[in-house]
Parts: sequence; C-alpha cells; structure tokens
Amino acid sequence: MIPKIEQASIQDIKAFQEEKLSELLMYLNENSAYYKRVFLEYNIDVNTIKSLEDLVKIPTTTKDQLQQFNDDFLCVPKNKIIDYVTTSGTLGNPVTFALTDNDLERLAYNEAISFACAGVSENDVLQLMTTIDRRFMAGLAYFLGVRKLGAGIIRVGAGIPELQWDSILKFKPTYLIVVPSFLLKLIEYAEQNDIDVNTSGIKGAICIGESLREQDFSMNVLSKKIKEKWDIELYSTYASTEMETAFTECSEKQGGHQHPELIIVEILDENNNPVNEGEEGELVITTLGVEAMPLLRFKTGDILKTHTTPCTCGRNTMRLGPIVGRKKHMIKYKGTTLYPPALNNVLNDFIEVENFVIEIYQNTIGTDGIRLKIATSVNPSEELKQNIKDHFRAKLRVSPEIEFHDKKIIEKLQFPKMSRKPMVVIDLRI
Repeated sequence: MIPKIEQASIQDIKAFQEEKLSELLMYLNENSAYYKRVFLEYNIDVNTIKSLEDLVKIPTTTKDQLQQFNDDFLCVPKNKIIDYVTTSGTLGNPVTFALTDNDLERLAYNEAISFACAGVSENDVLQLMTTIDRRFMAGLAYFLGVRKLGAGIIRVGAGIPELQWDSILKFKPTYLIVVPSFLLKLIEYAEQNDIDVNTSGIKGAICIGESLREQDFSMNVLSKKIKEKWDIELYSTYASTEMETAFTECSEKQGGHQHPELIIVEILDENNNPVNEGEEGELVITTLGVEAMPLLRFKTGDILKTHTTPCTCGRNTMRLGPIVGRKKHMIKYKGTTLYPPALNNVLNDFIEVENFVIEIYQNTIGTDGIRLKIATSVNPSEELKQNIKDHFRAKLRVSPEIEFHDKKIIEKLQFPKMSRKPMVVIDLRI
C-alpha cells in the first residue's frame, strides 16, 4: 500500500507539491483571517509563489501566533466542524484544532499508509496503548487509520500492565501502539507473572513519543534494552497535532517517511534560512489537504536532519531523522550545548533507574542548570548517585544535580492535572 506519488521521481514529487502549494495559498487567501492579514501586511501576492523555493518569501508561523490568534486560523464555518482536539501544551498553553469530516478522512488515510509503511496489513490486530479521549488527536488518528486499513484494533488505553497483558493473551494482537519505555514495564510484569513475551504473538510495536535510534539510525539504549528481552520489530513514528500527519519508519528503519501528498517540509536555521543538505535545523511544515485549520510554514520547535537518498523500500520520499531535541529545551551548560534526549539515553543505561524527570532551570548566576529527579528500584545510595554523575561526565561532559524521590512523587510530576502523556522534561525557565 504505497501511494504512487511516494514512488515517483524527486522531480515529480516536487512538481506535485508545488501544484498543491498553489491550491493551498489560494484557499488561505480566501478563507483564513490570519493568513489574509499576513499576505496583506507583507504585500504578498500568492500568485507569485510558484515553487517550494519561493516559500522563503512568506513569514513563518509560530506557536505563539497560533496561541494568540487561535480562532483566526479557522477556515470553515463552525457547523462544518466535526471534532475538536487540543495540543498537549508541552511548550505553552494548549492550542485548539478543529477538524471537518474531510479532515478526519485525511487523518485516517495518513495513519493507514503510515501503518502500512511499518508493515501492518489488514490481517493484523493492533492494541492501542494511548488514550483516545481527552481531546487527544493521536489516539483518534490511530483508531481511524487502523479502521481504514481494514485491520483490527483493541482500545485499552494507557498504562496498567496487568490489563494490557490480559488483552494481549485474550485477543492475540500482532502489533502494539505504545510509548517504548512502557514496553519495559510490560516485560517486567511478564517476568514477574511467568508470561513468555516471545510466545505472545506480538510481531512489532509502533513506538510514539520517545526516540528509538541514534542519529546514524543504530539502536539507542532504550531500544537495545527492549530487544534484549523481547524479539519484536520496533518502528518509530513521529507526528504532532499541528501536522495532522505522521512520519513512520519502513522496514529499513532509516528515518520516518514523508507523505508528500499531505505535508511540505523545510529545515531552517535560527535565521529562518534553509540549512544545507545533511545539517540539522528546525522542522517547519506546511499542511496539504487540511480543510479546517491548514498551516503555512509552521515552526514545530523540533530540531532534526532530513535524509534524501532513495530508500530500498521503494519510496523516494524524504525521511526525517531522529529528533535531536526541542529548540526551546536547548540547554547551554558550562560551555556545552545539549538537548534532553541525550540525558534520557544516559539514564537509560542504569537498570536501577525506574523513573525520572529532567528539570531545567536558571541558576543564581543566570545560566542553565540541570536537576534530575529519579525514582529507583533499589535503595538509593551515594554510590549510585556518584556512578550516575560519573557516567554523565564521561558521556556528555556534564554533571547535573541528582535527587532521589519516591516513585509516586515522580509520577505526579510526570502527569500534572489534565496531562495526557508523561512530561519527562520540566523547563522552569519558560
């Protein structure tokens, strides 16, 4: 189930996207109060934007603008809206997104071809381990996509290893949709209850919210720990509410494939200029085919690289590499620049670390500080604290503050009121 456009030549994909871009600009100029103002303010004639290279003539859209002028992005009358979702609010106040019936159909198409990219077929059954309620787009998208693909789905929701295993053993799903660190909790429960994970019938996991790979696509510490115990295929998928589109790995696991019929991608530097091939920068997206709230040159805040060599899976689409980090979460620590995912990788080296949050704060001299709050599976000790600090010095040349806390305290920090997914990074600077 590979759409023809994804197997087309690079030139044909570009020409296709430029045609879709022209249609989008005309649509926004007619229906979007926000973008009408932008075009007027910057004296932009949408008819002069002919190529993807011309996009630089249009200012970017930021999360702050989306929050401040939320309703002005709506392009349809309210009676056309079928579903309302909100962003998770990781980097500020949540933003409301409205979806029409056509948008829900587009969402279903996106997830169907994304699942197919990871090898899922109509003969599979998927167990959904994320919430489908609380205005969360992802859970709804997964359900719609599985339905469109013709596969089966078991909506269990997040957490509770006992309930997850009850469903796995009863209904025999073949794939899991899951945050990868939760797979370690499933493995732990299975070991404690004499369940053989490798005879459970699970072939693979579509992993969300956490990275599985290093920048060269080799397995990171988290995926290695999972694979040591559970011989299943692990596929990364990356998406956001604003995109209404996913980038999912294929069998080659060399980055998440772009669906060019659904999204235009740019990678920009700090001055909003395109980076050179192979350089990391901020992902900026333009949505195609969205009816209610399309976005033009929206800055996601995620730092990554793209990969454009043809993939042996048969797709010629651009691929996104693993997320380096979020731009707003960049830490400048005693001359070293780093992002929280690098800290995650180091902590995942320790089997004693059961759960954690990373706090970034501004210290008394006005520079960035890092505080790790950790729950352990053993009695915390000065020796363990020193081992963790030494490991950080060796791997990242930093020595963060470390505090040991009860597991319930860490869970409370990770799941503040109204949260739908764990917050591992708490940035106290913003």
